[in-house]
Amino acid sequence: MFFEKKIKHLVNVEKAEKTFKENMKDEKLEKKDILAMIIAAFLVYIPAFFIVCGVFLFFIWLFFLRFT
Repeated sequence: MFFEKKIKHLVNVEKAEKTFKENMKDEKLEKKDILAMIIAAFLVYIPAFFIVCGVFLFFIWLFFLRFT
């Protein structure tokens, strides 16, 4: 990596991961938290999936089906 020394100087990754693990050890996820994360994932990924499919279908129509 180009700026590895500067990044390690600014952000101590090991310390950040250790504190994150300690904080998550105390937190317990509830049943509704997991449901909320699943719903949020659907709200993010489903529209992105439709947009990508729409772009592919547009190019298929543009190159192959426009003149038929």
